[in-house]
Amino acid sequence: MARAAVFEGLVVNEADDAVAVKHIGQEAYYVVDDDGFLRHIPSEEVDREVLGVLQESVLANREAVVGGILEYLGQSDLFTKAAIEASLGKMGEQMQQLLDNGLPEDARQWLGLMGFRVVIDLHGDVLAVEMPGTIDEGE
Repeated sequence: MARAAVFEGLVVNEADDAVAVKHIGQEAYYVVDDDGFLRHIPSEEVDREVLGVLQESVLANREAVVGGILEYLGQSDLFTKAAIEASLGKMGEQMQQLLDNGLPEDARQWLGLMGFRVVIDLHGDVLAVEMPGTIDEGE
């Protein structure tokens, strides 16, 4: 059970309408409007799938990610590199923390400004994860 919708404000339906977030008890749901019928989709289902896509992308580009973080930090020593690589190895553990706490509001706003969004259908199936700076497979 997820207490927070990780991608609140970044999820849209097939018609490009923003998907609301509601809490029932302590569990977060994405609410998709189906011609007036509000479908409540457990946020954890959507969020886990999106986090999996993000994890695959990071791990597929591990060298570039580590290099980018080192450059951003302005450090290139062996210990910093090892710490970053160890952190990437613990992404599964960090996912559960995100499901419990969500992303900070400023991080979600930054992602939105960069063009990140998740498109879901009426059943909560993830149709697309639009990430800034990525190339579609067909290109």
